[in-house]
Amino acid sequence: MADRRYLTAKEAAAALEISTPTLYAYVSRGLIRSELGTGKSRARRYHAEDVTALLSRKELRRNPAKAAETALHFGQPVLESAITLIENGRLYYRGYDVITLPSQHSFEAVAGLIWQGEFGDDGLFANPLPDALWQQYHKIAPLLQDLSPVEAFQVVLPLVAAHDLAAYDLRETAVMQTGVRLVQLLTAVITGQQTTTNIAQTLQRAWVPHDERAAALINMALIFCADHELNVSAFTARTVASAAATPYAAVIAGLAALRGRLHGGATEQVDAFFHEVGQPNQARQAVANRLKRGDHIPGFGHPLYPDGDPRGRALLDEITAVYPDAAAVILAKEVETAVADTIGYLPTIDMALVTLVGAAQLPPGAPLTLFALGRTVGWIGQAVEQYRHNQLIRPRAKYVGQQPRG
Repeated sequence: MADRRYLTAKEAAAALEISTPTLYAYVSRGLIRSELGTGKSRARRYHAEDVTALLSRKELRRNPAKAAETALHFGQPVLESAITLIENGRLYYRGYDVITLPSQHSFEAVAGLIWQGEFGDDGLFANPLPDALWQQYHKIAPLLQDLSPVEAFQVVLPLVAAHDLAAYDLRETAVMQTGVRLVQLLTAVITGQQTTTNIAQTLQRAWVPHDERAAALINMALIFCADHELNVSAFTARTVASAAATPYAAVIAGLAALRGRLHGGATEQVDAFFHEVGQPNQARQAVANRLKRGDHIPGFGHPLYPDGDPRGRALLDEITAVYPDAAAVILAKEVETAVADTIGYLPTIDMALVTLVGAAQLPPGAPLTLFALGRTVGWIGQAVEQYRHNQLIRPRAKYVGQQPRG
């Protein structure tokens, strides 16, 4: 089966309506990436993603009015941000390759990087939750017993927010301090414990106290989930912050978007799919059955990473190194192979999170919990930037309804 990520020179030139010499000129100018093919002819192949991007830019030059429409769907940038860059299949926080961060820094240190542009030190999370907020959480805790952690987040935050008047201070330093309290509060919801430093270790001790190996993997997952540019939850959080709402309101809004099945809720679809597969030797048949039904394969293929989500690859590799014989790892390998052999898609961070939870035997619902806790740091970072801009995000709608009646 042809790899959809690449085009031949003839296909790329035809799509762009140019000659092959012009295509080669585009390659030399860095507009289109090419590489040697893997077939017998070894003919060069051209990245379909780059061809599509060039076509989009040409169309926007011909029809500028269309820019606003495409900008809202993996299109042209609409807001300035200095936090996250996605470029050439890599992900960077403030210029640092995200894949390199977990081996050198804690989740808390990376929170500092996202919020203030430099890695946080031990003092950033040194103070526990104020007594008033801790006591308020304890009053609410009995109501949370039958809820998943993320559902509990959505219950706790509005009730505690009413008692955190400092959250109305939207100066940059104050917002970061509110961000610390929010992360600590959500960690307390998960574990029932106060925490200051080393959140990953706190989660590990609460979830799998006899397996210290899981702490580093949890730290990696939290860092990888911390931010991802203007995804739907980050854009939602930023829009709420643009109205000068508190960081609590921004995080509450982000959580509402995250739970959607096209965003963080995809982890639940991956988990259901893995249960559907059941055994490693059934992976290929399960993939075939889904394709025949016209169903998508959750946890594979990301529009921003045609060569594979680097977060998913790095986390899966580390999980495999720590738990090479875990049933979840063996199952994930077989599913990955089956998907790659049929449609050429590669694992996303969602698939890796589900594999981590299975391999380390973390509680049900932990993939979305880790996603939400990690992404809270990103939502706060987006809010900090938006408060600095002090500008309401208010796009206009292109009206397509009934015209005014006479």
